[in-house]
Amino acid sequence: MRNAQPWWRGAAIYQIYPRSFFDSNGDGIGDLPGITARLDHIASLGVDAIWLSPFFKSPMADFGYDVADYRDVDPIFGTLADFDALIARAHALGLRVLIDQVWAHTSDQHGWFVESRASRANPRADWYVWHDAKPEGSPPTNWQSVFGGPAWTWDARRGQYYMHNFLKEQPQLNCHHPEVQAELLAITRFWLDRGVDGFRIDAINFSMHDPEFRDNPPAPDDGTQRTRPFDFQLHIYNQSHADIPGFLERLRGVFDEYPDRFTVAEVGGADADREMKLFTAGGNRLNTAYGFDFLYAPRLSAAGVRAALQNWPAGGSWPSWAFENHDAPRAVSRWTRPEAAGAFARMKMLLLAALRGNIFLYYGEELGLDQVEIPFEALQDPEAIANWPRTLSRDGARTPMPWSSTAPELGFTSGKPWLPLGPNHAALAVDLQDADPASLLAWTRRVLAVRGASPALRTGDIAFVDAPGELLAFEREAEGERLLCLFNLGDAAQRWTPANASHWRPLLATGSVGDWTFAPHSGLIARYEA
Repeated sequence: MRNAQPWWRGAAIYQIYPRSFFDSNGDGIGDLPGITARLDHIASLGVDAIWLSPFFKSPMADFGYDVADYRDVDPIFGTLADFDALIARAHALGLRVLIDQVWAHTSDQHGWFVESRASRANPRADWYVWHDAKPEGSPPTNWQSVFGGPAWTWDARRGQYYMHNFLKEQPQLNCHHPEVQAELLAITRFWLDRGVDGFRIDAINFSMHDPEFRDNPPAPDDGTQRTRPFDFQLHIYNQSHADIPGFLERLRGVFDEYPDRFTVAEVGGADADREMKLFTAGGNRLNTAYGFDFLYAPRLSAAGVRAALQNWPAGGSWPSWAFENHDAPRAVSRWTRPEAAGAFARMKMLLLAALRGNIFLYYGEELGLDQVEIPFEALQDPEAIANWPRTLSRDGARTPMPWSSTAPELGFTSGKPWLPLGPNHAALAVDLQDADPASLLAWTRRVLAVRGASPALRTGDIAFVDAPGELLAFEREAEGERLLCLFNLGDAAQRWTPANASHWRPLLATGSVGDWTFAPHSGLIARYEA
């Protein structure tokens, strides 16, 4: 029966980037009280949970993904009391709360690292990845960082190099170390005791390195443009060590002490598919993994969707999907032309809700926000600044949420926003869409309500059906409910009639789908009635 399923299986989860959601105190940066003030908007969507990107104490070299204290809130976001108030209000509205945990690295200002770098003989000397220079003084290995340049920085205090897979301000934690693992598990209990409902674990495949410090081999040239030294290697030894699943089993043991909690892994890279399944295998590791199949895809295709979903068959690990997040360009800007954005966004939302697995919506996706072009002088993203103009700025997907079409700064702040607002976003503001029953916001609420009430959409099996061109067709089925889902992802109309056509009754439709003819960017979910 459906009530036997855990709450998270098939859940719709709303990601909030705290800096950009709502600013309660006029400093131009979103904060926890601002999120709490706007939880009613999120609850009205019909999602099951929210996921908060990092709000922990941080010098903000990578905007919170460089944590200086895992047990405290950065003052720009508020206080622990503000977080407790957010939890209480969310739970009162029926929303679960997930938080990011960034365990592959800390900030170089974390007390652990300050102590570790002080000498080679202190209690935390081995909590980070340190190594002697080669005889001629060069770094210990050829490993390269994701954000550009060697993954090693010299530290004169210890007379050694320390490792960092990302910024030099993000030293690599030695997650092989039993004391580090014990501390991470203690941090887990700290937040679960505070009422958190789950973790999204950032870059978990970067959490352990090769203790033998072997060089990475070169990556074959696949013809794609390489903008960073990182792109020239196969990342075999700087990450993805075989001991990671063992630690995840220890983490799951802690989570199992608390009822109804949830874990989702972020796993990117060339070996992501294997690692996502490895980290969620056996029922004693993480609940699910967050797929990157769509986040950087330059186009949305029927073949691509089919391949991604078929890679997670029934009986195996449970998948999670997102079309947008804080690191990827807004999907409407990647996948369609500006003049088609409205129709495409409606079809895209219906498709996301029809996928088998958990689904993640990124703040503003319910409004159809597009990618914002950020001028160099306004950039905040350290990777974009370092690799400009070759790296697309992540800032363009992190711009402030437009709440009011006529208010200064579109109602996000009474001060100067930390990033410019999108020039097209006033027309997409919450107040306008909230008053319009034909808006994408209203459509999102309707779509998520249907998904939430449908056993087939929430937890059912999926079976793909052959259809012409860019017409994507599949069936979802559970608990006696059978649905046919059809989406025209292309620019040409498609006509296709299913078997037993007279038995299919429309449940949700967007665009022109009359008489089994599907206009571009149209979609239909139909229920079978015998």
